[in-house]
Amino acid sequence: MRRLVGPILISLAIVALVGCGSGRPIHYYTLEFPPPAPPPSASAYPITLLIGRMGAPEILEDEPIVYRSGAYEIGTYDYHHWAEPPVRMVRVMLIRLLRDSGRYQSVTQLGSDAQGEFVLQGRLDGFEEVDTGDNIGALVTMEFEVFDRKAHKTVWTHSYSRTEPVQGRQISDVVAALNHNLMEGLAQVTSGLDAYFSANLPKS
Repeated sequence: MRRLVGPILISLAIVALVGCGSGRPIHYYTLEFPPPAPPPSASAYPITLLIGRMGAPEILEDEPIVYRSGAYEIGTYDYHHWAEPPVRMVRVMLIRLLRDSGRYQSVTQLGSDAQGEFVLQGRLDGFEEVDTGDNIGALVTMEFEVFDRKAHKTVWTHSYSRTEPVQGRQISDVVAALNHNLMEGLAQVTSGLDAYFSANLPKS
């Protein structure tokens, strides 16, 4: 898609510069949060789940939307930005999903005075448009782990990498596909955590 919109962006930029000297406006996008989950039928686990650091490449710690146009080439759109860095939005969405699930006694961010036995941390490695020439995809790649502070070891891991087809040729279509793909991945994280703690409830 970058190759399709590139000449148009350049032409519009030239017109803007010649016409009035002002730059093009930047368009901002955000992720859509899912509706709150219905109350769980089962009791909450007696667990305080601490949400630790979410790592990411430096390019995903910034706001411009990222595109990939080859095996080794990535870039960013000049006039299409996220409202917040992707890694921050993913972390906020994950915390909200876990809290809304009602499956935990508490879900809180890890801090110097945080009390809890389990720390969930992860890494966002891909969150970008993928342009193969004929097709456009929305790639989400991330991994998570749960660290047991009492046992001093990692007790659960999960990896997710999927490219979702983009239905359209606009940036808004890419954003919608990334949003849907991310929700699919985070749903796997929440269900995987649920399954782990259901089978491995900590002893009181």
